[in-house]
Amino acid sequence: MRQNKVKPSPRATLKNIALKAKVDPSTVSRVLSQNPNQRVSSKTKNKILEVAKGLDYQPNISARSLRVSKTFSIGIVVPQLDNPVFAEIIKGAERGASEKGYSLVISYLEDGPSKGEPYKKLIQSNRVDGLLVTTLNKNSAILRAAKKSTVPVVVLNRKVPGLINSVYFNSSQAAKIATKYLIAQGHKRIAHLSGQVNSSSGVGRFYGYKEALEHAMIPFNPNLVEVSGYSILGGSQATEKLLANPKAKPTAIFALTLNVAVGAMMALQKNGFSVPKDMSIVAIHDGPIASALHPPLTTVQMPSQKMGYEGAIGLINLIEKNQNKVLVELLPGDLIIRESVKNISKNK
Repeated sequence: MRQNKVKPSPRATLKNIALKAKVDPSTVSRVLSQNPNQRVSSKTKNKILEVAKGLDYQPNISARSLRVSKTFSIGIVVPQLDNPVFAEIIKGAERGASEKGYSLVISYLEDGPSKGEPYKKLIQSNRVDGLLVTTLNKNSAILRAAKKSTVPVVVLNRKVPGLINSVYFNSSQAAKIATKYLIAQGHKRIAHLSGQVNSSSGVGRFYGYKEALEHAMIPFNPNLVEVSGYSILGGSQATEKLLANPKAKPTAIFALTLNVAVGAMMALQKNGFSVPKDMSIVAIHDGPIASALHPPLTTVQMPSQKMGYEGAIGLINLIEKNQNKVLVELLPGDLIIRESVKNISKNK
């Protein structure tokens, strides 16, 4: 039996794109290389881009890099690999880089005081054309090295003195939303698992928590605040300290991150506390793990993917000199109400 052969699709070369779009190959080259001096009508440009997409055109990064002395790649540095916030930031950054024809190089550098060789990666401009930097500590070696970088740098999730470009989250507003919700459910003894005092996101969430208490005329009690940092272990240890402090006795906990909330729930369960029967809990940042917990966790949404995306787009615009500064504030998303909070005002 004779089989019909499937005619292969034409290869996505500049010549084939030009033939299909009915333009000169040089016009295709100017459009796809994003030549700032191109004089091509919007109609022709859109037609070329549509044909290129249909043929699944992939630019030759190596050839383009040699031609313009650029790598067409940006780097992102993260201090934790098990933190869902950074995972989502990376997803957003990858999408933004891809849209601009760049690749994303991911680097894990532990967020500590070390001055060793690994941090020199940040200041070697021949590796990437620009850097996205995330950190948990504004005094970290990561940021010290970033300040010496010879390529553009955009800081994500915070503002840092000495680095003018940043895409940051309004942590204070998110903390107010979380704390006010607990207050609305009748809670007055609300504990806060806090970040480091020298971290802008930690400070913002702490002051947002305090302002919400002030607004409700609830006196601030320092015994209800424990520094947890940003890890599951830190959340567990800080919660153990809260439970051991006879001057604390909270009815609810506001955890500054999802990871910290997971650690807090582990410690509560270990010590015989039931959530939300004995202790209510709310955290900032939503994700699949929040709904998978038992009970599912109430959270304030944090636009982590948007942060990575805006950072990548802004950084590439700096690299290509389309703008001279990146300063973007992102507001918290919705309060996602799940089963981790008990309304105790009904008991009075």
